[in-house]
Amino acid sequence: MGRWTAAAIVAASLVAGTLLPAAPAAAVHGAVPGDFNGDGYRDAVLPIPGADIGSELRAGAVVVLYGSSRGVSTAGKRQVITQNSPGVPGVVGGYNRFGTSTATADLNRDGYADLVVGAPYGADKGTVTVLWGSRNGLAKGTFLPKQGLNEWYGTDVAAISAGAGARTQVVVGGSQGTVTFKGPFSSSGTYASAVQTPREEGLIGSVALGDFDRNGSPDQVVFGGRRLDITGSDIRVNQTGGTDWPVLEKGNGFIAATGDVNGDGYTDLVVGDPLTPVTPGVDGELGGRVLVWRGSASGIRPDATPEVITQDTAGVPGTSEKQDTFGAGLAVADLNRDGLAEIIVGAPYEAVGAVRRTGMVTVIPGRRSGPLGSGGYSFHQDTPGVPSVNETRDCFGATVSAGDVNKDGKPELFIGAACENHYNGAVFMLPGGSSRPTGTGSRAFTLDSLGMPQWYEGWLGGNGLLWVY
Repeated sequence: MGRWTAAAIVAASLVAGTLLPAAPAAAVHGAVPGDFNGDGYRDAVLPIPGADIGSELRAGAVVVLYGSSRGVSTAGKRQVITQNSPGVPGVVGGYNRFGTSTATADLNRDGYADLVVGAPYGADKGTVTVLWGSRNGLAKGTFLPKQGLNEWYGTDVAAISAGAGARTQVVVGGSQGTVTFKGPFSSSGTYASAVQTPREEGLIGSVALGDFDRNGSPDQVVFGGRRLDITGSDIRVNQTGGTDWPVLEKGNGFIAATGDVNGDGYTDLVVGDPLTPVTPGVDGELGGRVLVWRGSASGIRPDATPEVITQDTAGVPGTSEKQDTFGAGLAVADLNRDGLAEIIVGAPYEAVGAVRRTGMVTVIPGRRSGPLGSGGYSFHQDTPGVPSVNETRDCFGATVSAGDVNKDGKPELFIGAACENHYNGAVFMLPGGSSRPTGTGSRAFTLDSLGMPQWYEGWLGGNGLLWVY
């Protein structure tokens, strides 16, 4: 595999000897579990953007494992969704990579969660599909049209259902900017408005949504084109609803997540900046870093100074080392149910003992006051109870998400290991425990266990930031 450095970013990345679609570096999220069939249990989303569908290589698929009192398993109810599935618009095509990006929200506010799926490559050069929830699960889909963006549309997607009308939104990243779709939405494919915001610096990598000033209107977060003079991209936050999105002056990165980490009622912005910088402390930190901007009544000021967290921060497990990629995977969720959201950080190139680039996930508990880091804990494949073992280039932590799939009030932690099994990938589910997730009772999902075996590059769980080297 290539090196994660600030100086080596390629538009056409050579991954495991295979040339990926020629696209600038980008970040993608995975959808959190959502209750797609309204039975009270959240359902797990397992994207497989490299899935071969018939003769169409890397066409992509999404597997939904439906929740129950026993959680989710391959023996329970599941659904495999491709662009050939009944009710899903479009046509399966080679290298479409359906499932590259996913997001969950109840867009039409009917009580069923909906799933937004990006397929940014292939002959169409990008589609975004909403799969609508119903009592039968995800039964049909409609497109969110490009609005002028003509390449890599759906590189990343974010969705939020914060209230009626325009408080429900979807943001889509693409080659020339973003499109923000605002509600009300309907399952027939209608929406109230769509606003394209061009970006002269090119491809939008990661996108996110969060109400940083608690005014009821979601704020959009986008990352500009890859800069070569710093470790990541500029971060733009829209708090006006217009097209003039200010750049945060004291930070950069590739991927964002939002949530209330100090319990003050304001959503906070968390950014992952995983690359090893040219000048540590100036444009990044050795081994990667996470940046936290606090929400407030005035939102997030462009000149605000973020809190910086690394593996050298007091209370955080591990040690900052070159090419750890701390911050490559990122999610924010309240894992211990104390009203304070934890920051879940993937470091897919982290060495564990003598095993290089096997990967590790670190959880940083939320705090009402004081610096973050205290009480941090971590997981890897040699954690007791976690299936499999640490192996070189597993990339454990390439993607992370969390959600309660057995309705016991204890969120499960989902960890993608994109490079497992000849880059076919794997997803590990760690059960929620009394105060935090636990390795005991963990499950591992692979393409074989899902009945979708292939030889190479399925990328179960998603690529995450493995586009960036």
